Amino acid sequence: MIPPGDFIPVAEESYLIVSIGGWVLETACRQLARWAGAPETAGLTMAVNISPLQFQQPDFVTHLEAILKMTGARPERLKLELTETLFMEEPDAVRETMLRVQAMGVRFSLDDFGTGYSSLSYLNRLPLDQLKIDQSFVRTLFEDTSNEVISASIISLGCNLGLEVIAEGVETQAHRDWLEAHGCHAYQAISTRDRYPSMS
Repeated sequence: MIPPGDFIPVAEESYLIVSIGGWVLETACRQLARWAGAPETAGLTMAVNISPLQFQQPDFVTHLEAILKMTGARPERLKLELTETLFMEEPDAVRETMLRVQAMGVRFSLDDFGTGYSSLSYLNRLPLDQLKIDQSFVRTLFEDTSNEVISASIISLGCNLGLEVIAEGVETQAHRDWLEAHGCHAYQAISTRDRYPSMS
């Protein structure tokens, strides 16, 4: 299996990331629609990573709208994960696109927070719903005290702004206990991947 860190840069350079991203988005929405039909999974949400290149396509909003209509997925159950690099160029245009998508009911998560273009000025300007603490801080939480400070600060910042905070890379109970004690709302870990089958 080729890890994402190897093939995504190639896909971006070759522009294939746009078509790949479109396929992923449609597949995710089809799965959301299937989940909605089962009581045990009806309340689940689906988070989908969107590349800056894909998000900046002129037809991104209309394409997303068409996918939601075609698949029957509930937009409020869909969350789009964006990275900070998206806001480095034309932040006003990005905000306008986000507002159009938000009007459909779709939510936004800021992925890998603290590892990229970490300007706090956009946090109160963009229609964000969630901050994700990057796994590089979480996995070494107890190995480097500065990562404890950074993680606690991100949690506090997110909560004070009314955003949900989720931590990536949580693989031990000690990590989970620390995050919960500091007010983190949720966590993401490989160990939970088999909890719900895809029901394909």
